[in-house]
Amino acid sequence: MKVIIALFVVVFVDMVASECPPCNNMKWAVCDGTPCQCTLQLADDDKRPIDCTKLIPKCFLMKAELYRARKNLSTRSIGGKPVETAIVDNDGIYDPECENDGKFKAVQCNKTDVCWCVNSAGVRRSDKGDKNIKCEPVETYWVRLELMHTAVAGVTLDKTKLKTGIENALLQRYKLEKTYVSEVQYDKDGRLIIVDVKKQIGQPLPDLSLMTYYMEKDIKVLPLFSSSTPFEVNVEGSKVSMEKILVYYVDEKAPTITMQKLTGGIIAVIVVVSLIVLSGLLVLFFLARRQKAQYSKAQPREMETMS
Repeated sequence: MKVIIALFVVVFVDMVASECPPCNNMKWAVCDGTPCQCTLQLADDDKRPIDCTKLIPKCFLMKAELYRARKNLSTRSIGGKPVETAIVDNDGIYDPECENDGKFKAVQCNKTDVCWCVNSAGVRRSDKGDKNIKCEPVETYWVRLELMHTAVAGVTLDKTKLKTGIENALLQRYKLEKTYVSEVQYDKDGRLIIVDVKKQIGQPLPDLSLMTYYMEKDIKVLPLFSSSTPFEVNVEGSKVSMEKILVYYVDEKAPTITMQKLTGGIIAVIVVVSLIVLSGLLVLFFLARRQKAQYSKAQPREMETMS
């Protein structure tokens, strides 16, 4: 009888251990063990423990996404690279260096000899240099979300109620407190929503990149959450979906990117404008010189007439 009871206990414990719940905030996480522990594979030799009650740090997410792409593992729910040589758009993803807490290191090199400085969101904020580049940690304190919502037939969105809906959606989905939503602007004709999210300068938390990265994946690709439920804003009972997103980052210190890194189009415009201004100055110079020469020739004639 004791043997039967012991076997029953072992089976019961094994069943309990096998019922490790999935990580709701990261569909690529593996959860197992006793007690249950969820981990995220960042590299062949780096299986990082994560806290599934919180959003996963952006640096870990980027590293995991690039690892999966290299291993021909899908970063979406379906599809993925058919062969290793297939070309994919990684949305500017690079292989970042992360601190132990998931923050970006100030210097990033993407496993090469070319390095640059990034802000707390992992966005480049300096010209590229070599491995001797000097960078300091700089916090992003303000992000602007430029959203375009899908057409909502027969519904006119009220700006005030839209702001309330966005605040609720950011709180429920990304755990961002409503107080950080400083302003919402709305262009109903263009279906454009501008959301400013700010924290006090010098305030390390919350990490705004957590919300923006999850949100970009929600709208551009597919959710990083284990649930495939899309990001939607509830406005007076009407669910409003987003079809486009553009994120602007504002740092506590201005970036140091110089003109040499401007795009070709911008440089071309600057050159053309400069040439136009220079041509105008040259025309004025020669006109003034010509008038002066004519004046000099006229003076002796006037003197002869007077004599």
